[in-house]
Amino acid sequence: MKTTPSKKLRKPGNGQPASDGDSARWNLRLYVAGQTPRSLTAFKNLKDICEEYLKGEYHIEVIDLMENPTLARGDQILAIPTLVRKLPQPIRKIIGDLSNTERVLVGLDIKPS
Repeated sequence: MKTTPSKKLRKPGNGQPASDGDSARWNLRLYVAGQTPRSLTAFKNLKDICEEYLKGEYHIEVIDLMENPTLARGDQILAIPTLVRKLPQPIRKIIGDLSNTERVLVGLDIKPS
């Protein structure tokens, strides 16, 4: 089941085929700044990767730093968009629009380098 690209990013709680965030094996946070083309591309790319490689085992939380800039401190976000893998541990970060699928898979440790 592919998700059609949205013109608007949804708020936290989106993209969660697992029953809820606590039971999802993969807990991912995408930090963006507003509804920019780069933010929308990053979300679409992440959603596509999750649907193909983590089907039913992930939870995506989108954090819009235009609305909540203080949330960047917790994960030490220096650039946007940034993807943070909270679970499984250890925490991993990937900066950019996530268009290089191979790099994202290696960065999330889904596929060995």
